[in-house]
Amino acid sequence: MTDELGPRRTRHAVVVGGSLAGLLAARVLSEHAERVTVVERDRFPEQADARPGVPQGRHLHVLIEGGQQALDELLPGFMAELAGLGAPKVGMPADMVQWQNGQWYARTEASVHFFAGPRDQLEWLVRKRVFADPRIERIEGTEAVGLLGDAERVRGVLLRERGAGASKEPYPLEADLVVDASGRSTRAADWLAGIGAEAPHEETLDTGLAYGTRIFRSPEPDPSVDALGYYIVPHPGQVYGGVILPLGDGRHVVTLSGLRGDEPPTDEALFEDYARRLPHPVIGDWIAKAEPLTPVYGFRKTANIRRRYDRPGRRPAGFLATGDALCSFNPIYGQGMAVAAMSAVALRKALADPRRTPTTRRVQRALLDASRQAWDISAGADKKMPGATGDAARSGAMDRVTGWYLKRVQQRASGDPVVGAAFRRALTLTDPLTVLFAPPVLRSALFGPVPPTPAGPPMRRTEA
Repeated sequence: MTDELGPRRTRHAVVVGGSLAGLLAARVLSEHAERVTVVERDRFPEQADARPGVPQGRHLHVLIEGGQQALDELLPGFMAELAGLGAPKVGMPADMVQWQNGQWYARTEASVHFFAGPRDQLEWLVRKRVFADPRIERIEGTEAVGLLGDAERVRGVLLRERGAGASKEPYPLEADLVVDASGRSTRAADWLAGIGAEAPHEETLDTGLAYGTRIFRSPEPDPSVDALGYYIVPHPGQVYGGVILPLGDGRHVVTLSGLRGDEPPTDEALFEDYARRLPHPVIGDWIAKAEPLTPVYGFRKTANIRRRYDRPGRRPAGFLATGDALCSFNPIYGQGMAVAAMSAVALRKALADPRRTPTTRRVQRALLDASRQAWDISAGADKKMPGATGDAARSGAMDRVTGWYLKRVQQRASGDPVVGAAFRRALTLTDPLTVLFAPPVLRSALFGPVPPTPAGPPMRRTEA
């Protein structure tokens, strides 16, 4: 039987999971399938409210430039709509007081921007746009518990209603294509085993990073400070992190992070004390002046996990994984939402490629490739942290050479405008990592001076 996923073969597609990755996958599949059904465990809120199925929803989220470009490609005009809802736009390095690798960043003109704001606001706007398409249906309050078909081809999903009074008897929903977008806690390994297929190998890298988040009413503006936020980035020699970003309406989100055995407390009285462990009191001083609006929420599931569907194995046609169900990252790097959108763009290109038949394996490889740069960044940085575990934590000779060069890039990124701009564009997934090896960057990284480190945080923007 053919493995083709093109428009002649896909009458009904089912997407398991209604978060960002699933919604955007459904948007793309509606261009090829007669009908698309999104299956979601939760009930979607009518407004921009949190829901249980997004366990990290109470924490810090940013939409970096690679994700902004992808969302505008998938949903034209989306970023203008998001800005119209009041999502704060933050320029780097101009708008942030940032400490990284033992250096304060010069607050010169911004070369990249990201959007801060509540995750539920962004997801609500995506949901509204996606479900406006009559070809896209939804089944809410229902979970996937298995697959229909066999090891050669998936033919649908087994579903079960959730909640009080719901029928607990699974029922089938037939489909020509099933996309797993159920997140980092996916049960796809069990689903595949249930039809006689093999689960993919999982690559893992876990630093044990944990963080605590609290929302504050901003203190009275300090006329000596024009920053929108503060960011102290952890590294192997200094493992504590802290970030303050605007949410809009005078609210800021504050996240503190540490490693296993020394996690940030969820005890409200101890939250500010933990901030004093950072290498400068700027974040602790801000917290002391601000009004807390919420409890402290903790989060511990921050391992990098990549499921290698691209490797050989007995797996069925008609089954794809995307989003965190395929590749999930340490959230501290702020890549998740961008990769979800970029993966949907990759799905669109793979399905519409006139040169190649869009087989399951070919499309799955395209989805993995869309997440590769984010993985290289997050896993590459995390494997250097003390106590990192997992089979992806091993370093080879090439890692050591690359690490030596990237350390020089990072040392110069804080003050060198050429290196800094390239570094930020790579981190925000706007340009490929090869931008760090362009001749001007290479010259500055290898032969340029290390910028002097200011004695304290630059509280005002400066001219380049």
